[in-house]
Amino acid sequence: MDGEKRRDLRPATPDEIAETLSFALRYDGRKRVHHADDAMARITAERLVRHLERSGYVLMRRPPAAAHTTGGRP
Repeated sequence: MDGEKRRDLRPATPDEIAETLSFALRYDGRKRVHHADDAMARITAERLVRHLERSGYVLMRRPPAAAHTTGGRP
């Protein structure tokens, strides 16, 4: 990763981490995993986030990707 991209990183919030983990517990790619209940996925994700925080982990997040244009010229 070059220096410019590294400067764009920011610490991910606990809510962002929990949401990402919860999504990963409920989906396999874009396919819904039916054996993972939404509430259980959220509870598990929040517990994992608390454990990571207590363990001193810092997860970084890139800014959102820029939207693509429709390809038309002005």
